[in-house]
Amino acid sequence: MAASSNAEQTQLQDMEEEDAGMEEREIESDEEEEVGMRIENSDDEEDDSSEDEKENEAEIQRLEEQLSINAFDYNCHVDLIKLLKQEGELFRLRKARQKMSELFPLTEEIWLDWLKDEIRLTEEEPNREKLYELFEKAVKDYICPDIWLEYAQYSIGGMGSPGGIDKVRAIFERALTAVGLHMTKGQMVWEAYREFENAILSTVQPPPGRIPSHEEKELLNTQLERIHTLFRRQLAIPLMDMEATYAEYEEWAEHGVPETVVHQYKKALQQMEKCRSFEESLLVAEPPKLAEYQAYINFELKEGDPARIQIIFERALAENCLVPDMWAKYTTYLDRQLKIKELVLSTHERAVRNCPWTMGLWKSYLLALERHGADHQTVSDVFEKALNAGFIQATDYVEIWQAYLDYLRRRVDFSKESSKELEELRGAFSRALDYMKQDVEERFGESGDPSCIIMQIWARVEALHCKNMQKARELWDSIMTKGNAKYANMWLEYYNLERSYGDPVHCRKALHRAVQCTSDYPEHVSEVLLTFERVEGSLEDWDVAVQKTETRLNRINEQRAKMAEKEASLARQEEERAEQKRKAKADKKGQKKVQKGTRAGGKRKAEQDDYRDEWNEDSAPKRHRGNGDQTTEYMETETGLSGRNAPPGYKPAPPGAIKAQQGAVAADDKLELRNDSNSVFISNLAYTLEEPEAKLRTLFETCGPIKQIRPVYTIKGNFKGYGYVQFESQASVPEALKLDRQEVEGRPMFVSPSVDKNKNPDFKVFKYNTSMEKHKIFISGLPFSCTKEQLEEICKSHGTIKDVRLVTYRSGKPKGLAYVEFADETQASQAVLKMDGMDVEGNKISVAISNPPRRNMADNPGTNRPTTHMMPRQAYGSRGRGHTQLSLLPRSLHRQSVPAGKVENGTAAERVPPTASASVSTADCLNHQAPALHHKPFSTKTFHQCDRLFLLGVYGGGGLFIFIFFKCILFVCKYAVSKIVNLMLQGVFVV
Repeated sequence: MAASSNAEQTQLQDMEEEDAGMEEREIESDEEEEVGMRIENSDDEEDDSSEDEKENEAEIQRLEEQLSINAFDYNCHVDLIKLLKQEGELFRLRKARQKMSELFPLTEEIWLDWLKDEIRLTEEEPNREKLYELFEKAVKDYICPDIWLEYAQYSIGGMGSPGGIDKVRAIFERALTAVGLHMTKGQMVWEAYREFENAILSTVQPPPGRIPSHEEKELLNTQLERIHTLFRRQLAIPLMDMEATYAEYEEWAEHGVPETVVHQYKKALQQMEKCRSFEESLLVAEPPKLAEYQAYINFELKEGDPARIQIIFERALAENCLVPDMWAKYTTYLDRQLKIKELVLSTHERAVRNCPWTMGLWKSYLLALERHGADHQTVSDVFEKALNAGFIQATDYVEIWQAYLDYLRRRVDFSKESSKELEELRGAFSRALDYMKQDVEERFGESGDPSCIIMQIWARVEALHCKNMQKARELWDSIMTKGNAKYANMWLEYYNLERSYGDPVHCRKALHRAVQCTSDYPEHVSEVLLTFERVEGSLEDWDVAVQKTETRLNRINEQRAKMAEKEASLARQEEERAEQKRKAKADKKGQKKVQKGTRAGGKRKAEQDDYRDEWNEDSAPKRHRGNGDQTTEYMETETGLSGRNAPPGYKPAPPGAIKAQQGAVAADDKLELRNDSNSVFISNLAYTLEEPEAKLRTLFETCGPIKQIRPVYTIKGNFKGYGYVQFESQASVPEALKLDRQEVEGRPMFVSPSVDKNKNPDFKVFKYNTSMEKHKIFISGLPFSCTKEQLEEICKSHGTIKDVRLVTYRSGKPKGLAYVEFADETQASQAVLKMDGMDVEGNKISVAISNPPRRNMADNPGTNRPTTHMMPRQAYGSRGRGHTQLSLLPRSLHRQSVPAGKVENGTAAERVPPTASASVSTADCLNHQAPALHHKPFSTKTFHQCDRLFLLGVYGGGGLFIFIFFKCILFVCKYAVSKIVNLMLQGVFVV
């Protein structure tokens, strides 16, 4: 028994061990699977991250290559810095930032990121001096309170080193000088300074219960006085929320606030109230806030506090650093008012770093350097930088060279026959001429100095200061060979130079050459020559001068006579052509009227009378007016009268409009002929304007007594959108012209002088400019629902808006186009850069500087440009462009209809394919395309037969027309033939 029990126990133990082994193996396998999954996931993550790193590294290399080609690509620098920061490449990031800093002033955000990264790096390698140097660069670019605060707080970390506390105080004092007057952010620097001094105070106070020594008392009193002084200084300047600072001082001061401090505080509070409105406008305005800053600057200039003027200029330039006019205004103020060398020169340097393309800033910089006694090498280096700045006009290079040459001329001591400065001046003149010829002319395609101003100055310097007339004459010979010999003023300038520093012989030679070469004012040059000979010359000289001047003037007069005769001949030919065109146009109109009257009044009436008896049983009753007279109705398709598209907003004429128009014409016949001198022409009114005569009378009755108002209507009595207003007196016309552009039901009304175009065919008043307007932008692709207020709200963030004009049809329906006028060219340029491609209510808009196309000669009266509606219709058959083919398809089937629901602003609507249009049956055409003829439809059988033959004729071309026509006679009643002919005569079928 015992043995069996032991065996059983052994077997049980073996089973348990086996189960445990199996569980362990399962656990191990699970762990292995989990570890494998983790490894796989980590591998995937590593693969993803490695792919991202590879992409970023490729992009970094691309940006670095691009910068090696064009180092002045600002956006490329910014993108490279962002990528390097994302990758954590701190050393490459530092190098990229340094390169950008050498070329451009950095913004506050870029500087703060750079400084914080460098502070983290120096925690491992303490090197505070490099950080101090970096901070000094940062505070020079722009006046930023946040950078100064970061600088001061970083310096506090080094207060334990020898002289550390004094250095912190020095930095705080510089910060207060730079930004302490900042109305909204200056308070942060004041408070940080006081907190630092309070921290020092806590270290010098003796422990409670211990009597301080004499030295400790002196240290304590000195520290307390520092804090008192900070409070007094802060309360003496206007800052936002200064009431809280005053309350804090009252609580901190043991003996209360002194009367002098209270007086200064109240005075600063009054000043702060004056500035509050300007500060509040800056808070609510959107960047760049140029108009708000300009108003603030003008206010401070009137107040006259130099420190406050300087801080408001700096605040404005921090947000408008690319506005050259703002820099020019600031540097001019510093040059004329403060005249502090370090401040003036540093500001000029920052100006040209921000706006290097502006020649005026470089020119002012050179003058400031000379004014403050900068060394010659510095001035020369600045000039070389100016030449490489990339000006946008050839004339800019001429002006910058003139400024530098003036500087070099002022350095020369002309009492010496030769000197280093004189040779340098002559070398600079020679280099300037080569530079203008080689660099400027190749870049701009023009010299920039057509009058040779630089050479004239050089010649005058040589004649006046160096007494070297030979060199001056050589220069003037070169000037004349550059195309200036035909101008009288150039010869007179040369003559005056010879008269002042030369001799009579060369004066006479110059005037003789002038008489022979001058083409603009030869009479004046001849008179100068004769006057000179009266004073200086002999009788022989006088005779020669008289002979030369007479010969020259006779030749000039002959040339002028020939030119005048040629111009008169051209004018006569132009008048004859214009007269022929007017006659041809009048004859063509007369022929059209005769044909229209014959066709509508004769043929159509006769055919209707011929078949009237046969239609009495089946025809619908005629429509009658109230007076019982039968009227002829005009057939209209969807394209409107005469095949033209109806204007947007077109409304049918109200009942009785035609009679009213006819009555108005009859009344006008009884009136006197119109008087253009007493009338004005009104246009651009809406077609939908109700009672235009009454509306115009209300608008113009304030200008003077009105004799008559003549709004112009169509033949159907619809208002055409223009008319005439005739006054009793001519004195009323100027008052009426003042109403030009006044809005009438949402459209600008145009008021212009009334001129008879038959007498003045070239008279044209175009209400908008057709040349480039750099201060105005053109916007296209706007949604039709966009209003003037919405567009103004979109654009006002980019500058001061002077005017917004939405372009509309005559009916007032918007076209999706607009013009926005800004205060200056800079704002318009910024708006183009920031708004082009913007999404407005789902529409991507296009923005450009306003540059309307020039109105060519074809737009002027008298030209023979064919108008669209007078061009003959060209029909194309199944074989392409056939000049002899006929089209029997109705107009409505020629025009591919457009689904109304798919039309969107700025996109082409989808058109129905031609096969869909061609599938319309003849029954639909005959029953629905001629609403003026109310006949009973054909029978079903007749329609099926006619429909097949009709479509066969349409698609078979014009050659099958006769066959199909006579085939129809065989099985269609006489009325069907008459109806087809009738529809052809009325224009439903186009031949």
